Amino acid sequence: MESIQQTPVTITPKAAEKVAEFMKQEGNANLYLRVYVSGGGCAGLSYGMGFEEKADEDDKVIEQNGVKLLLDSYSQQYLKGANIDYIESLMGSGFKINNPNVTKSCSCGHSFSTE
Repeated sequence: MESIQQTPVTITPKAAEKVAEFMKQEGNANLYLRVYVSGGGCAGLSYGMGFEEKADEDDKVIEQNGVKLLLDSYSQQYLKGANIDYIESLMGSGFKINNPNVTKSCSCGHSFSTE
């Protein structure tokens, strides 16, 4: 596990606040938030998020706005410079990842590709 100062991924205060709410519901304020990229979807790649109790050997740990993010070595290359936000609107609410590496996304908005 490697801890880094330069943050390849950022999380907004609003998103961090929402993550803290979910951790409270889980009953464990010491969880990590894993953000990852996996193969799948109509454009080739998709995002995933979930809680973990500990970091794996190849994880980067990023602590920001009170949240400890985990990024595995595969996902790091696709998430460099990405920003995680939480959006609330009439159309719904949820986490949104703004990723400068995306060159194409599908019409449903759930998958993407990079060059």
